[in-house]
Amino acid sequence: MATDVLHSAKKARNDEFYTQYVDIQKEVNAYVEYNPNIFKDKTILLPCDDPEWSNFTKFFAQNFQSFGLKKLISTSYAYNSKNLDYEWQPTLFETSDPRFEIDKSKSKGKIFTLTADENKDGKINIDDLQWKYLEGDGDFRSQEIKKLCEEADIIITNPPFSLFREFILWLFENNKKFLILGNLNAVKYSEVYPFIESKRLWLGVSITSGDRLFGIPDELYDPKKVGARDVVIEGKHYISVVGVRWFTNLEHGRLHEKRTLMTEADNIKFSKHKEIKGIGYQKYDNYDAIEVPYVDAIPSDYEGIMGVPISFMDKYNPNQFEIVGLSMRAGFGLKSNKFYDEYKEIQQNGKLTGSSGKKTNGNPMLKGKPNKGNYYINENGECAYSLYDRFFIKLIKD
Repeated sequence: MATDVLHSAKKARNDEFYTQYVDIQKEVNAYVEYNPNIFKDKTILLPCDDPEWSNFTKFFAQNFQSFGLKKLISTSYAYNSKNLDYEWQPTLFETSDPRFEIDKSKSKGKIFTLTADENKDGKINIDDLQWKYLEGDGDFRSQEIKKLCEEADIIITNPPFSLFREFILWLFENNKKFLILGNLNAVKYSEVYPFIESKRLWLGVSITSGDRLFGIPDELYDPKKVGARDVVIEGKHYISVVGVRWFTNLEHGRLHEKRTLMTEADNIKFSKHKEIKGIGYQKYDNYDAIEVPYVDAIPSDYEGIMGVPISFMDKYNPNQFEIVGLSMRAGFGLKSNKFYDEYKEIQQNGKLTGSSGKKTNGNPMLKGKPNKGNYYINENGECAYSLYDRFFIKLIKD
C-alpha cells in the first residue's frame, strides 16, 4: 500500500524527499491558467523546504516576475532537527559564502528571501535570493516560522509526511491559503476530513492517479536498502510513491467541472462495470446508503445517500455533490446501524481465522460472500464482507 511505502521509507531514509520540478510546474500553472492574478502582489512562504536543493524555491524564484510576486520566503530545517542517519557536511554553497558560520550551520535553519533585483542585471530571479541563518532550527511550529506565516498570503510546500496531520491543522489555525503535497489516504484523517466536509479543503488538479517520483539525497542512498520502488535516472536516485495528491484551498477549474452522469436505469442497462450492469446497486448491510464502486457509475437521479471510493475526491465538485459522511470505526457524519461482534472471520477455504467481526465495525459491509478475500459469518449462516472506506455523498439538485 502507498502508506507502507512511506512508512518504510521513513524508517530507512527519514523525511528527505524532493518534489520534481515538473510536478510543481504542472500543478501551479493550472491555478495561473484559472486565475492569472492568483499570485499577483502576494507573499509566498515555502516552509519545511531546503532552499539549496528545493525545486519549489527554484520554480517560484524563476517565475517571480511573471507571477507578479511581492515576496518569496523559503525556510529549511537544521540538520540537527531532521534525525538523519548520515554524517553532516555543509554544502559548498554555504561554505563559500562569507556568512558561513560552522557553529550555526548544523543547529540553525536557513531563510532565503527574494524581493528585488539584488545583482542589478535587470531581472528578478534565483540569482537574487538572499539568505541568512534563522534564530531557531526552522521547525514550522516555532514562533519564528509562525511570524513568517502571518506575513505570507499563500503557503506552498511538500511537508514532512510524518507531520502531515499537524501541518494541516497549523495551516487552518493560521487561516492560510495553501497548496501542499500529501497522500490520498490523508482524506480519512480525523484532522483532515472535517475540512473536506465543510468545503474548506479539496484536492489539486494535476495528479489523479499513478506513481510520483521523489528525489532522494545522495547522502541517504544506501545500495544495501534498495527496494522495488527505487529508481535511478541519469545517476540520480528517486523513490516511486503511490497515492500522492495535492491538497489545497485554492480555486481551480477542475473543481467546478460538472460530471456527466447516467440515470440509475441507464447505468443498470449500459454500465461498463460488471458489478452494476444487469445487476443494479447493492445496499450496505450496515449503512443506509447504496454502494457505488466507481465515480462514473454515480446515478444522476438517485436522491438518497451513496457510498463512493475515496478516489471520488479527484472528481469532487462541491456544487454538484454534498459529502455527508465517511465510513470509519469512529464514524464521521453517517453512523453505522449494525455491528458484527457476534460474527466470526472466515477464509475462502472455510477456515476460521480466530478473529471476530468486531474489528470490521464501522467499515462499509455488503451481504454475502466476496469473490476473494476473507468475510464474516454468524451463527445463523449469514455472511457479510468488508469494503475499503467510503465517502458518503448526495447529489445536489440543480
